[in-house]
Amino acid sequence: MHKRFRYQIAIFLSVIGPGLITANVDNDSGGIFTYSQAGAKYGYLPLWTLIPITLLLIVTQEMSSRMGAVTGKGLSDLIREEFGLRTTFFLMIALVLTNFLNVIAEFAGIASSLELFHISRYISVPICAVAVWLLVVRGNYRSVEKIFLVACTLYVTYIISAFLLKPDWKQAAIYSVKPILMFDTDYITMLIAMVGTSIAPWMQFYLQSAIVEKGITAKEYVQSRIEVIVGCILTDVVAFFIIVSCATAIWAHGPRDINDAADAAVALKPFGQYAYLLFSAGLFNASFFAACILPISTAFTVCEGLGFESGVDKRFNEAPEFYWLYTLLIVFGAGVILWPNFPLVKTILASQVLNGVLLPFVLIYMVLLINKKGLMKEWTNSGAYNAVAWVAVAIMIGLTLALVSITVKQIMQASAAPIERSAPVAQVQRHDSGSHTLKAYVHESRIAHLIRQTLGIREFAD
Repeated sequence: MHKRFRYQIAIFLSVIGPGLITANVDNDSGGIFTYSQAGAKYGYLPLWTLIPITLLLIVTQEMSSRMGAVTGKGLSDLIREEFGLRTTFFLMIALVLTNFLNVIAEFAGIASSLELFHISRYISVPICAVAVWLLVVRGNYRSVEKIFLVACTLYVTYIISAFLLKPDWKQAAIYSVKPILMFDTDYITMLIAMVGTSIAPWMQFYLQSAIVEKGITAKEYVQSRIEVIVGCILTDVVAFFIIVSCATAIWAHGPRDINDAADAAVALKPFGQYAYLLFSAGLFNASFFAACILPISTAFTVCEGLGFESGVDKRFNEAPEFYWLYTLLIVFGAGVILWPNFPLVKTILASQVLNGVLLPFVLIYMVLLINKKGLMKEWTNSGAYNAVAWVAVAIMIGLTLALVSITVKQIMQASAAPIERSAPVAQVQRHDSGSHTLKAYVHESRIAHLIRQTLGIREFAD
């Protein structure tokens, strides 16, 4: 019995890596900004979303890792083989666009986090871009994975930072299990962004490719599944503490929008230098970590989908398309940050919302693939798994349609009778009792402003 236990532990340690890395890099600079914005504007209110998001994250990540272990192929590879090159090509275009915006967001996080330490972005971004490139191009899978696993441990800074702020744990506990729904553009867009940043489409592609690259098969899958589930839980625990930190430091003193994740770090300063420094250091770690992973994920996805050689263990001349795409994403992603007056906030928010809109399409392909008996044999989904997966698809499509319908309605009303706006939409205010109340004052948040500018209208109406 003892010998078998030691054997199981040895197998678990041998497969550790892909699940923890994929889940933790999910809390990138765009994710931190989205969670910080949720806490700053709505306080503890959005915490209820983390339980269903965690469940959905576990289901999607488990399906990706299972497909990788059983088939030995990446997700885009399977989509190409089962649904054809045309379908794969259009999906790749959408993913490259979304992931490129995500890469820009990561370098924005690097720039803003180091500017808190008085380091100019014109110094930090080029240096970090070169470091990111060298880490992957000059390393191999084993060495790169070890560095990424070390980076995973640094997310504890957000947990420590939250405890230093002394938040209202009772309110945090209540709103973690008390769903609140509001039918307005800001709130629904925030929900889509939270799901999009927590369960980003690129994660499914990267995890499956990483499982294949590491050589995990169906024999080791039981241990790999544990690692995937643990990683999913840990990433949303970190998200919980980020929201709690911003609810305590910002929302409790007046709900407001923030410009970026660095704004959230600055808001922590009055609560002590350590909380501020830990949050800032965590932002840099998350941004640098994700700036490495996202270009790799994109290169994996595109090269597998189009049939090119890919893999961190391959040399530049063995997989030129893989490394050139990786290089271009870093060069242009970092270069955009050095462009004066580039609309970074709009780009970051757009990337998270696009993640949420694209996710249902990726989930549909995943569920169809994993239920193919000829492909997965006895490893197909159970009825319960399929139920959760299809409900998730329906919810995301529903949220997206709700956002579109609200936006169209507001456009029509704006063209009929535009009115001026002054105060915040569904503003969440804190009373002396410590409870939330929702007031339907109207204010155009940064997210609503993003939608309005994109659609080219002057003002939203009631």
